[in-house]
Amino acid sequence: MFDPFHRPIKSLRISVTRKCNLKCLYCHEEGELRSAQPYEISVAEIAKIAHVCYEEGVTKVKFSGGEPLLRKDIGQIIKALPPFKDISMTTNGQLLEERIGDLEGLDRINVSVDTFNPATYKRLTGGNIDNVLRGLDAALEAGLTPIKINMVVMDGVNDHEIGEMIRYVRGKEMVLQLIELMDFKKRAGLRGSNLRVIESTLEGLSDRTTTNTLHKRKKFEINDAEIEIVRPIDNTEFCMNCNRLRVTSDAKLKPCLLRNDNLVDVRGIDQVSDALALELIMKAVKRREPYYKPRPVDGAYGRRKADTY
Repeated sequence: MFDPFHRPIKSLRISVTRKCNLKCLYCHEEGELRSAQPYEISVAEIAKIAHVCYEEGVTKVKFSGGEPLLRKDIGQIIKALPPFKDISMTTNGQLLEERIGDLEGLDRINVSVDTFNPATYKRLTGGNIDNVLRGLDAALEAGLTPIKINMVVMDGVNDHEIGEMIRYVRGKEMVLQLIELMDFKKRAGLRGSNLRVIESTLEGLSDRTTTNTLHKRKKFEINDAEIEIVRPIDNTEFCMNCNRLRVTSDAKLKPCLLRNDNLVDVRGIDQVSDALALELIMKAVKRREPYYKPRPVDGAYGRRKADTY
């Protein structure tokens, strides 16, 4: 499957629920409309989308939420998938230790950990960092590796903890991802750190630096620790190389995280033929375009104005 910009669709990101057991200040809710209908995508709908996309060359799937571990049937969802090369999940880790036995078939996991400081974690999320730490230990033991630690870096909040995070992942089957703040709703009063400056500092310390060919992300190896920089905001390379189709928790295909004016409703897709299901999926694929891309505007370059959701 290729979109109008000749980008192959190789990855699905499926939000399985809007429910969450935390209240993270900067949560972008996977770009879902706050007015979305109170409908939760079914196991059968997920399986249908996954199987049709697998037959069309998709190789990866990632589950997100909300908090995906709040789905009591998450184990059924994983088992309903075709044999993708990579099946992963992003979780806040609060229930990871408790639900680890339901994750058979999952290859690896991403865990959101912005800080190890209990008070800072409580302020940012409302949760308990000890639950996350136990969950990380359980995930390591279960072999859900490499575990990616998602750290959203914020000035004056946790930017001073990067060194501690690096020491934590050192020597483990973990990758620390330093992520640009995506506080589109401006509700949190937070300010993202300048990852370009941090990237430059890490490059000076790095034993080995590589660049991801897809999104041009830099990865640094420092004293047996792996650190990756993720800068999706106003990043034309990130958008121009995007190969992901999103599925919302209320069963809509979402061609882009940052837009809600081009969704395709696929509720009941499990009730139609594979051919008709593919038509619906291709309808969404044909609506894909890079959100950030170089374009002439009065002799300079501009970008699409952000939608409000």
